[in-house]
Amino acid sequence: MKKVVVGLSGGVDSSVSAYLLKKQGYDVIGLFMKNWHDDSVIISEECPWVEDSNDALIVAEKLGIPFQTVDLSAEYKERIVDYMFNEYEKGRTPNPDVLCNREIKFDVFLKIALQLGADYVATGHYCRKGTIKNEDGSETFQLLAGVDGNKDQSYFLCQLSQEQLAKTLFPIGELTKPEVRKIATDNSLITADKKDSQGLCFIGKVHLPEFLQQKLKPKKGVIVEVPNTAEQFSPEVPDFQDKQAELAFNAEKPSYSVTDGKVVGEHQGAHYFTIGQRKGLNVGGTKEPLFVIETDVKENVIYTGQGKSHPGLLRSALFVKEDELHWVRSDLALKVDEIMEVEARIRYRQPLQKATLYKTDNGLYVDFVEPQSAITEGQFVAWYINDELIGSGVIS
Repeated sequence: MKKVVVGLSGGVDSSVSAYLLKKQGYDVIGLFMKNWHDDSVIISEECPWVEDSNDALIVAEKLGIPFQTVDLSAEYKERIVDYMFNEYEKGRTPNPDVLCNREIKFDVFLKIALQLGADYVATGHYCRKGTIKNEDGSETFQLLAGVDGNKDQSYFLCQLSQEQLAKTLFPIGELTKPEVRKIATDNSLITADKKDSQGLCFIGKVHLPEFLQQKLKPKKGVIVEVPNTAEQFSPEVPDFQDKQAELAFNAEKPSYSVTDGKVVGEHQGAHYFTIGQRKGLNVGGTKEPLFVIETDVKENVIYTGQGKSHPGLLRSALFVKEDELHWVRSDLALKVDEIMEVEARIRYRQPLQKATLYKTDNGLYVDFVEPQSAITEGQFVAWYINDELIGSGVIS
């Protein structure tokens, strides 16, 4: 009998995953990951870990499976929290959920599971795993979108490797959320009607400014509103000698100085803000809402523009550096000067966008058919062929 360790989070998705695996005849163990000790920055009623741990235990007892808690808070602080602080300090906006999957659930947690003699780990992610049998007898694993288009979580797993996928099961990937809740209700699982958790992976909903202020101290600066004038955003387009020069031009972040606009307010630190952000600016009196179009952490200035369609928010290409490029399907990795037609997204839940990948000797350009809003440095871009996620990278 194959042994599976399920990451029981205290939510309905992982609960039903454990139930389905047991029903399929696996030897199932439930493991709850405790990743955080500091409750001072958590909005306590939004997913406190103690309640989640208790719910996970009750589900394990109901299913008749062994259960234990593992404290991964030291690894979580080192690999996720410290990384987040460093990224925000540089003016980048990290994605902790993608990192948590790569570094914690499918690395530290996976190793613990294998030490317990497990053949696989399983999680309650809405995605699927495909297997291609190769002529030489080896197998290539596919990361496929979940059947429930509204809940597909393949994006959060965009950094997984073939080695990690080989040891992973996604029991609810073929189901919709309502179907998962019905299974939980039919089997009297305590988590059947529990709200989905939000916020940081396995921590809960966090007051981000307070969280960041643990390391990044407040520092008063100005908010500048940049007018939406066509001339300002129509720099003379050079006569490009090659495609790479054109892509580099289109992927270039807008660059501003305080003289490009007018000072409309103050902030407590440019590193607390991200491109496309609307809330927290506390500037009123504009015809359309203000959005952050650029942050300058060096000069501690936030640049804003009115409305979602402000040209400062739009770019048609982005770049991923070579050392931040990852192929789930390493057999499909592009060589220098090769191109590939894909669909890509730059954030979770964004509808897939038509794009072309261009491989260069120092990284990869993603060239979109339509300009994209709020391309954000530090976030992940993931690309697909049909419903298969084949690669990803950190946006530069």
